Amino acid sequence: MSNFIVSARKYRPQRFEDVVGQQHVAGTLKNALATDHVAHAFLFTGPRGVGKTTCARILAKILNCENRTKDYEACNECPSCKSFNENASFNIIELDAASNNSVEHIRALIEQVRFQPQQGKYKVFIIDEVHMLSQAAFNAFLKTLEEPPPYAIFILATTEKHKIIPTILSRCQVFDFRRITIGDMVLHLKDICRKENIEAEEDALHIVAQKADGALRDALSIFDRITSFAGKKIRYEDVIENLNVLDYDYYFQITDALLAEDAPAILNLFDQILRKGFEPDTFVIGLAEHLRNILVCKDEATLALLEVGESLRERYRKQSAFAPASFLLTSLHVCNECDINFKMARQKRLHVEMALLKMCYINRAVKTAHAPAVEKKTPDGTVDGGRRTETPEIRNPKPETPASGNAQPLSRTEMIELASGLRQGLKKAESVSLRLDSYEEAVAVDEAKKASLESRLTFENAQSEWKAYAASVESKLVRLALSGAELRLEEKMLIATVATNTDKSHLQAELMRLLDTLRSRLHDPRLKIQVELDETKAQELQAPAPKRPVTAKEKLDNMKEINPLVEDLLRRFELRLDE
Repeated sequence: MSNFIVSARKYRPQRFEDVVGQQHVAGTLKNALATDHVAHAFLFTGPRGVGKTTCARILAKILNCENRTKDYEACNECPSCKSFNENASFNIIELDAASNNSVEHIRALIEQVRFQPQQGKYKVFIIDEVHMLSQAAFNAFLKTLEEPPPYAIFILATTEKHKIIPTILSRCQVFDFRRITIGDMVLHLKDICRKENIEAEEDALHIVAQKADGALRDALSIFDRITSFAGKKIRYEDVIENLNVLDYDYYFQITDALLAEDAPAILNLFDQILRKGFEPDTFVIGLAEHLRNILVCKDEATLALLEVGESLRERYRKQSAFAPASFLLTSLHVCNECDINFKMARQKRLHVEMALLKMCYINRAVKTAHAPAVEKKTPDGTVDGGRRTETPEIRNPKPETPASGNAQPLSRTEMIELASGLRQGLKKAESVSLRLDSYEEAVAVDEAKKASLESRLTFENAQSEWKAYAASVESKLVRLALSGAELRLEEKMLIATVATNTDKSHLQAELMRLLDTLRSRLHDPRLKIQVELDETKAQELQAPAPKRPVTAKEKLDNMKEINPLVEDLLRRFELRLDE
């Protein structure tokens, strides 16, 4: 059998100085050890894989170390440290609350607290996933946690702090662990590669760190998987192939095609991405992140927010020089809208393609919004609307002067022509002064045009759009609640009446998305929706069902209530029930 040890265990930190990304926790605990202000109960909380249990073990090890170093780390040489390293220490008890969450398990733990440590000063109890304890177990643990013996120290670890009752939280010193940054993870992976004699490209390690999503343990698990696949040389291509990550190069090509307004190239690239097996929504999320990175590169002050390798950083810098801020902001808005509405779209590929085509012509739309107002002069001297291609030059004819130097008066025709030229010049100056000078003004004009659309808000249209929305919802419970609601329209208020509290809660949870959709489809931003409960129907549904007759007497009484002639029949034939 192989003796392979996963990196998460092999390179688990043994000292506080080796812990990655949690210097604020390590520094505070070291200061507590230096001043002898160690609390009797700690709560380590934070995301998975960031070092909570590791720090708990390091602290427990240092507390019983007989020869602490000058920087308050464990010596790893005394009997206590050696027994800890060999998992043979009787002074450190670990409990997994996920599988030991009952009152009996906590009572057994409390029994162990009564016995003093056989070796060392402290008996340390580490309870992992403490939020999994039952309510009764928490209550049984309260008294011991508040007033333990002087030699007992409790270290609780959890990923869900909000599930722990306040009485437990108030008895602990709480340490919040942070997500590990991509930069710290890359440095740690580089150190492991150096120790293992592995050659790895920096961009490849960045992909591993990004895929880990802030959890160093996940990053080490992914790293082991990659090394099994690629061996001693880890390349960027191997990582994206093994992790099924979309290559950065596709996003750079898509952005170049968007800036060049090359719609065929964009659609072909998107088709290649789909053929590789990537989902459309995954591509949209990745494109939004790519555009965000380009926007970050446009200012040196925000360049530190770009968490990629140096070679990719240079590519982002070059592309940001050609991408206007107005294009990036509008594209991000389009991507966000596409992502929000993706779930409701029937033709998901077409939905993403339409978003890409919108982004393709953003620059042209912004230029059009910046263009001056258009006016043309008709032959009869009136002004007509239309697109101006070139402003006519202002003519200011000079009158001929005779040799004597006396000015000749202008003729009527010349005066009319001069006045017309002056009017055109004034109009040109006014249009230039009113020209849109920023992208925000162009967006405001576009929003004004949308708002000017004629409202379609009628009861028939609202009912039709409500049914269409209900048909597009994936949740069966929400779909039934929408379909069963009775609608009525009072001015701008659409009132939906439902029969149960369950239907009301489903509609209220869906209300914001439903309202945005109906406002858009009915062209009326003033539309409001109110959900009401039909109290009469609710009481009828909650009313107990009539008791069904079971015995012969109950059946006979029921027959008498239905038909009074039964009583006469019984009396006439002298019939009676057998008791």
